[in-house]
Amino acid sequence: MLIRELEEQDNAAIEKIIRSCLIEFGGNRSGLAWEDESLRDLYRYYKPEGRAYWVIEKDGQVAGGCGIAPFAGSREVCELQKMYLDKPLRGTGIAGLLLDTALQFAKLHYSQCYLETLRTMTAANRFYTKHGFEPLDTPLAGSEHFACDAWYIKDLYDSSDNE
Repeated sequence: MLIRELEEQDNAAIEKIIRSCLIEFGGNRSGLAWEDESLRDLYRYYKPEGRAYWVIEKDGQVAGGCGIAPFAGSREVCELQKMYLDKPLRGTGIAGLLLDTALQFAKLHYSQCYLETLRTMTAANRFYTKHGFEPLDTPLAGSEHFACDAWYIKDLYDSSDNE
């Protein structure tokens, strides 16, 4: 498996994976990534400085990915976005490597990383906690995904990154 930056020709494949995962966990509804305009062209969305998106390539096919972008225009807080993997990759350890790649990039630009998800994604919630994200009681001001019901933050200068 290979982790690499998103290429323009990956747009359709990663959109399909994201939509499939959202359907699986009941996220194909208003107020979630399902309605994000950027979903059809992640390559263009993640092109500006301070943004990036990585995909996992397995056997020549895109099998998952995640991105980093500023949260609500902040220069200090970024957001881990659209982290989704095909079912066969879950539990293999590749998600941790993907997250590490994203957080190493985030540290170059931001001091904190925020994320929003759904409680129904129980394995994802455990994963984020395991990787040093602290749960929040409410979303940060400026959140566009009003249907999310689980929020996390991580200080990027924390020495416990690799726990």
